[in-house]
Amino acid sequence: MIRENFLKKKLDAGNVVIGTWSIIPSPVVADIISQSGLDFVIIDNEHGPISFETAQEMMMACELNGVSPLYRPPGVIEADILKGLDIGAHGLQVPNVESASQVKSIIDFSKFPPLGNRGFSPFVRASGYSNKNSEEQFAKANDNVLVGVNIEGEKGIKNFEAFLEIENLDIIFIGTFDLSKVLGTPGDVENPMLLKELEKMTKKARAAGKNIGTITTSNESIKRCKDFGMNYLVHYVDCEMLRKSYADAVGILNELKNV
Repeated sequence: MIRENFLKKKLDAGNVVIGTWSIIPSPVVADIISQSGLDFVIIDNEHGPISFETAQEMMMACELNGVSPLYRPPGVIEADILKGLDIGAHGLQVPNVESASQVKSIIDFSKFPPLGNRGFSPFVRASGYSNKNSEEQFAKANDNVLVGVNIEGEKGIKNFEAFLEIENLDIIFIGTFDLSKVLGTPGDVENPMLLKELEKMTKKARAAGKNIGTITTSNESIKRCKDFGMNYLVHYVDCEMLRKSYADAVGILNELKNV
């Protein structure tokens, strides 16, 4: 990727960043979301019905507004990771990562030699569609593309410290519901024991030079995660933000009807 990576620049400067999941397959929605002031939008190809063509158009919309598009492939799948990067993603957020060997595979799929074994074509959006940019793509892409993983299962949580030692892993996202299962408090993401563990994991990650975050669903959770030291916050999902806004308005009207 030879374009400016807005998110990487902010993270390297020590900023706390906030973004969202996007599962609605629409460049228009991506354009609207990215005019909100968010730092990044994760285009979700694991849960969302988004084609690669639509994902590329969504990335274009984000970039026009100075927002970094990230790509969530369905899993640790080389072909999907390659396509996501070729269409211009500023970084990856790969789901359900459980082991250090999987992280190393993701890096291998994401980086050109000598850091990895990513396939190369200059005739893609990430390279400006021209072999005239081949040298620039090789010079910039390895440093320019962010590699992030979702730790969502029991094995991943237990292997957390091993991930901290892996070079070229930039972002770690903690699934709080999965953490609750590991701690024996399934579903209780407000449990003091879970919050204490989340804070401890955050401090370890930041000390190791990793960016770390989780999902936030309220103003209170944004503040709390920031206070823990997290610097990568993913707030809700586009479809829920849209639904909830209208549901709140309907709720207010229903309350007024009953007065």
